[in-house]
Amino acid sequence: MDREIPKEVRRKERNKKLVRYGIVAVAAVVTISLLISLMRTGVREKDLVFSTVDRGTIEVSVSASGKVVPAFEEIINSPINTRIVEVYKKGGDSVDVGTPILKLDLQSTETEYRKLLDEEQMRDYKLRQLKVNNETKLKDLAMQVKVKEMSLNRMRVELRNERYLDSIGSGTTDKVRQAELSVNVAQLELEQLRQQYANEQEVLAAEYKVQELDFSIFRKSLAEMKRTLDDAQVRSPRKAILTYINDQIGVQVTQGTQIAIISDLSHFKVEGEIADTYGDRVAAGGKAIVKIGSEKLEGMVSSVTPLSQNGVISFTVQLKDDSHRRLRSGLKTDVYVMNAVKEDVMRIANASYYVGRGEYDLFVRTADDELTKRKVQLGDSNFEYVEVVSGLQPGDQVVVSDMSNYKNKNSLKLKK
Repeated sequence: MDREIPKEVRRKERNKKLVRYGIVAVAAVVTISLLISLMRTGVREKDLVFSTVDRGTIEVSVSASGKVVPAFEEIINSPINTRIVEVYKKGGDSVDVGTPILKLDLQSTETEYRKLLDEEQMRDYKLRQLKVNNETKLKDLAMQVKVKEMSLNRMRVELRNERYLDSIGSGTTDKVRQAELSVNVAQLELEQLRQQYANEQEVLAAEYKVQELDFSIFRKSLAEMKRTLDDAQVRSPRKAILTYINDQIGVQVTQGTQIAIISDLSHFKVEGEIADTYGDRVAAGGKAIVKIGSEKLEGMVSSVTPLSQNGVISFTVQLKDDSHRRLRSGLKTDVYVMNAVKEDVMRIANASYYVGRGEYDLFVRTADDELTKRKVQLGDSNFEYVEVVSGLQPGDQVVVSDMSNYKNKNSLKLKK
């Protein structure tokens, strides 16, 4: 016969079951939490770069691409149509002032120059001859003037004599008139001769000036040819490095063809290019920073091209330390040109995530050592900092390394 179980016993059994169920439920919750935690994407802290938001000054800059070039580079062109006869140096050689680089065929040019020297001498003789002829002609005219003056004086004496004789009754009125007429004619002839002398003097002087000017022009042409001939003796104009030379012996080169380049590889400058939309932010005299890896070199914009070509404006940066050990000809660099200053603004470190003003999704570290994606408005920048307009507060730690692999995640677990 079954006996009724006491209430106390049933209550204890019920409590035991509730405890067992509770333990199972708690274990299940813990297990599920652990599974969720394990399944959640995590990232190692040591693989990330953090930047703490702070307040400070930003020297606003625009970025541009740059290339290191020698501070001095001179292109040597062929001054005449000729051919290369000998080559004395090769690319990479050091050259001093006056060092022969290569030899051009100058035979025909030298022959032409000697002919012009002979012509110069002939022209000189002709100019001297013209001067002597002019002087002789003027002396003859001057002598004629003197003779005519003496003849006129004699006629005046005769006129006075005739007048005297006529006054004492020994002469006649006709003789007096004849003498007066002779004096007047001789006076006119003298004036005509004097005018002829003055005119001839001006004409001969002008003719001599024309010939003298023509001779001067010829001499200048001769000097230009002599300079061209000297330039054809291809020598280094200064101490530098020969970075290029046309070493093809016997090849024909036309006037103006590049045959050598010498460069000063101990001092450098940077040639930059920037989109013409930022052209108003680049001006001569502006401060610039050139980044080569982790090195930052200060400089100044020395010149800006006034025209835009293919959508870009070119400019040149003169470096304070133009002989820095990291500088190499042809090296690509980043150039930052300063154009404004913003004080007491929130800022974070500049890195590859920043591509210009706008809204960004950045991961921010939380108090629970998690990373939470947050929309952040960023403003101007320089090569070190980016202005934070909104979305962050001073003290926030922001991931500034590449997080493109997690662009579809809203939160990440931070692993130690």
